[in-house]
Amino acid sequence: MNVPLFSPLQVRSLLLKNRLVMSPMQQYLSPDGLVGAWHLVHLGSRAVGGVGLVITEATAVSPEGRNTLFDTGLWNEAQVEAWKPIIQFVQAQGAKIAVQLWHAGGKGSHAHPTAGFHYLPPTDGGWVTKSASAVSLDKQHTAEALTMTEIATLVADFAQAATRAVHAGFDAIELHAGHGYLLHQFYSALANHRSDAYGGSFENRIRLLLEVVDAIRAVIPEAMPLLVRLSAVDFSDEEHAWHLADSVRLVAVLQQHGVDVVTASAGVFSAPDRAKLVPSYQVPYAEKIKADTGILTGAVGLITTPEQANELIATGQADLIMLARELLRDPYFPLRAATVLHADTPVPTPYTRAFPSSGR
Repeated sequence: MNVPLFSPLQVRSLLLKNRLVMSPMQQYLSPDGLVGAWHLVHLGSRAVGGVGLVITEATAVSPEGRNTLFDTGLWNEAQVEAWKPIIQFVQAQGAKIAVQLWHAGGKGSHAHPTAGFHYLPPTDGGWVTKSASAVSLDKQHTAEALTMTEIATLVADFAQAATRAVHAGFDAIELHAGHGYLLHQFYSALANHRSDAYGGSFENRIRLLLEVVDAIRAVIPEAMPLLVRLSAVDFSDEEHAWHLADSVRLVAVLQQHGVDVVTASAGVFSAPDRAKLVPSYQVPYAEKIKADTGILTGAVGLITTPEQANELIATGQADLIMLARELLRDPYFPLRAATVLHADTPVPTPYTRAFPSSGR
């Protein structure tokens, strides 16, 4: 049966078997930036469960790019080697895998969530955080503004991490440019108060993101997809907040620089009104960006049922469904969705007895 949610999608040379994607979710289990057995099971079980694409948790491009001391990294070769068996296992299940690269900027240097997630000063094992401007993003400390030299180093860090991602065997790269982290700190005037080439005008505030995109495109294969996760809106009524029209304008530029897919999330300098947290509440961002630019988009935001996810693809509101908490609750959501929607999808041979409609 032809079911839109289970239709394949070609992105450059990458063929995804369906439209279901495991969204990045921090695990806080990576001392020294190293992944291990937990990540093999965490990511691997969703690949066994049938997603077309697995995206790793946000992975720092430098030690100072982390949010906590327990975030994954790709700033050295030991981390590359740790990723390889996980990548190979995910791919062996018929899924593709992308690494999400990030820098937390002024939201970095925090204790583990179980220890209170408070700011760690350098004297307690943390570091001096850097942002677009000298602002406080966690209400606990004030970051320092990046110098021009530090910005150049930062761009190089992203390029080197992307090179390591290729060597590790990842199928694609996603840039985390949302949720109040460093790249978002530059393009949103809520955090960017600079008056140099990286501040002020729209063109200046998006400059760092474009430089990072260009640096990554220069070191990865032409056939490798590049994705970007944006905060499509700032959830703020302030005059200088980032709005959906800004995102549409930005995405049109990102396309020209070789970005293939945009995931339209939102926040997190501020949070939405809880009354507005309804199923698919962020989908209109993806729909608008897709309609106005033609780029492939990923939809997020309280997508929890097979029927809901399939409708979003069938009606063209988005091209990919990014699942986070629902995949924590049910790693086998895709296999269950295929049963509910009467779709043919591959099932791992040891699991076929539980999915009699798999066609085996």
